[in-house]
Amino acid sequence: MQTKAMRDVFLASLYEKMKDDETIFFVVADFGAPLLDKIREDFPQRFINVGIAEQNLVNVATGLALEGFTVYAYAIAPFITMRCYEQIRVNVSVLSHVRQMNINFIGVGAGVSYTMSGHTHHCLEDLSIMKTLPNMEVFSPSDFMLAETYVDRTLNLCQPKYLRFDAKPMSALQSTVHNFEDGFRVLKKGKKLAVISTGYMSQKAMEIIQDFDITLIDIYLINHYDKNKLEQTLKDVETLITIEEAFKNTGGLDAEINFNFKSKKIINLGFEKQYTFEIGDREFVHKRHKLGKNDIIDEIQKALM
Repeated sequence: MQTKAMRDVFLASLYEKMKDDETIFFVVADFGAPLLDKIREDFPQRFINVGIAEQNLVNVATGLALEGFTVYAYAIAPFITMRCYEQIRVNVSVLSHVRQMNINFIGVGAGVSYTMSGHTHHCLEDLSIMKTLPNMEVFSPSDFMLAETYVDRTLNLCQPKYLRFDAKPMSALQSTVHNFEDGFRVLKKGKKLAVISTGYMSQKAMEIIQDFDITLIDIYLINHYDKNKLEQTLKDVETLITIEEAFKNTGGLDAEINFNFKSKKIINLGFEKQYTFEIGDREFVHKRHKLGKNDIIDEIQKALM
């Protein structure tokens, strides 16, 4: 099965757009990729590396956006969100109330996809803190096809956006992307129980639930999905299980579902509010927070009893 990294397909598509659209500007905080080298070499007048200075990255991106550019600001996920959160809040979220701007914050390393780099590179807070900002769309794709499809939206939707990309290559969960504007997709249709997940956890859930007659919903526009359509999709489902590679009960995916589906029984799975200092692969870290494959299967089985 073919696997691709989200950032690679996104940057490849954006590169093609830059050939015809001279309003696209790329700003990076000393974070590289082979396709990024190509953008820098072929469009040097629309590329700036500000160095390891994410706060300045936001300042520069804001100035360019106010001059009419469509700006892509690129860095490691925990650093482009938390290191410069006040700059994003004041310069982008507040200012976008009165001035139209198109800034796209690309954070690579969602969840614990940089697992071997340790807790400093784990990104478990971004869903909550970025979603709470007014005017900020949060995009949390689960495969490379969604990342590629989102390129056109970044160009056409003139507002701030946060793109939460996984660092690892992933396979496509569906052969095509239908009704992207819905903000969610049904990966598997079943009865009684529905798992609602985002990002990498949708990949993991897809593998886990194959032997269960349950529904799997993948939400990728965390705060802009079609709530009415999702409500209709889940109208016959009694129990919902949310799964996210983020701190649970802190305003992320689970908060969206808990607020909008109060009549359902809801079980929230995610990281406990503590950091992981031990070094290991992704499943090792997940097990430390009762998010291992067997842990999730146990929760599903208990919910189906």
